[in-house]
Amino acid sequence: MRIASVQPGRIVVAVLPILLAVGCTTRTPVLTGLLDAHDAAGNLQVHFAKAVDASNRAVMADTDELSSAAAQEAEHATEAAQRDVARLRPLLKDLQYADELRALESFETRFNEYRQIERDILPLAVENTNLKAQRLLFGDCANAVAEVRKTVSALAQAQRAMSAERREALVAQTAAALLEVEVVLARHIAEADDTAMTRMEQQMHGLEAAADTSVSSLGRGASPEALAGARSSLAHFKAIVDEITQLSRRNTNVRSLALALGRQRTITSQCDEHLRQLTATLAQHALTATR
Repeated sequence: MRIASVQPGRIVVAVLPILLAVGCTTRTPVLTGLLDAHDAAGNLQVHFAKAVDASNRAVMADTDELSSAAAQEAEHATEAAQRDVARLRPLLKDLQYADELRALESFETRFNEYRQIERDILPLAVENTNLKAQRLLFGDCANAVAEVRKTVSALAQAQRAMSAERREALVAQTAAALLEVEVVLARHIAEADDTAMTRMEQQMHGLEAAADTSVSSLGRGASPEALAGARSSLAHFKAIVDEITQLSRRNTNVRSLALALGRQRTITSQCDEHLRQLTATLAQHALTATR
């Protein structure tokens, strides 16, 4: 994700030395108010830029710890920006700067929209359900597949009522079904559409049923202990698949990324534009004040 770039206070920083170099021993109330307005506007740019950056990092973080830390940073920066707005508004009113007030009001309207989107994005980013599902898929789920293959092979060895070729075929069918479930799960984790996920879940249920059938066939004539071991490992595999599916259904990473790349990005750009207008018009007043 490309993080929105803001160059906080570029105009403000350039203008302040000019104002401070004004050849007078005392500052007029207007000049003091103008300096204070520049300071508040510069802080607003800085805090808004930090909020956007931290929000983006929360969405892109690959651990719960990093997501949580970035989300807290985003919230603090957003609150600081809100305080800057509250400080800047009366300064502009006292200076009777109508254009700057309109720019600030336009920013605040979009900023309120930004805050609402942020309230939706950050909890989703911190929940990290897609990342957790992915870790389970490549960790516990892969281990469960290996365990099923081990117990099903043991069941086949305990089976003496069918040919070796038939036993090997059933073991292979069971393994192939489980591996196909893993493939479908990986697509499920990345999928955003509920209907598509439902189709995938139905496909996985069919594959699990096929694995059940293969194990039951191998169990005919085998020892009860061997059959119980194979069924137990298969049940454990299914439980992990269900857990992954439920996490994937929450889709918090997919949803937070979609929001960040969509509406939040648009609102951020509009906020930046209003801040540029505000600082540009303030800079014009600063130049006038030095004449």
